[in-house]
Amino acid sequence: MQVDPRLCTGCGRCISVCAAGAIRLERGDGERRAVVDPDLCVECGVCLRLGICAAKALVPTALQWPRTLRSIFSDPLTEFQETQVTGRGTEEMKTNDVTGRFSFGEVGLAIDVGRPNATTRLADVQRVTQALAAAGAVFEEDNPVTHLMQDRSRGLIRPDVLNERVMSVVVEAKIPLARLGEALRALRVAAEQVDTVFCVGVISRVAADGRIEASSELERLGVTPLGRAKVNLGLGRPQQIAPGEGGCGP
Repeated sequence: MQVDPRLCTGCGRCISVCAAGAIRLERGDGERRAVVDPDLCVECGVCLRLGICAAKALVPTALQWPRTLRSIFSDPLTEFQETQVTGRGTEEMKTNDVTGRFSFGEVGLAIDVGRPNATTRLADVQRVTQALAAAGAVFEEDNPVTHLMQDRSRGLIRPDVLNERVMSVVVEAKIPLARLGEALRALRVAAEQVDTVFCVGVISRVAADGRIEASSELERLGVTPLGRAKVNLGLGRPQQIAPGEGGCGP
């Protein structure tokens, strides 16, 4: 995003809606004008979509690789062409009854890296993916982050994109339940190395008797979930699990 200095009146209204903190006012020739910092801008397009600028001074720029990644991960209306996924991750990670991504003895991990006002660089995302890979995680094939990896076994992302800043990404993977503790310990170390924030979602199968494997393992590890659980029913498509095996849990 850019600001046309010929149209900008310096009102500053655009600053209040920029979740990346990329817009500031500068004084030149005795007038205040808004300026977009290209390094901080994540190309989310929120300022333009909100119509916050009465002077129509906000101007979208033609994005070239690798800057296009900023829009892919920050603007939910942008599609990742290789996987036909819009937004940061896949829908299927949280509809396990439909897709059968995780079996008993496995858990899914959804690592939400970055937030509005915090943002993240892909270099920090790589520290998270490296931690998961070292713990034996298998990354979700259709996730945009996975497609940016040059070495999935080590969680290494292409070097030409590491400096790109985005609003947030979701790293999706699965791991044997027995290695969940190893993965959480590795993520704690990564948390001390990144210049952003991230949260960890654990996705588990539910047995026919209501038992949730991941809950028992987390309790054994001394981890207390925040309780923001959800159950996805998988409506609209046939289930791909055998009758009586149970469903998808938090």
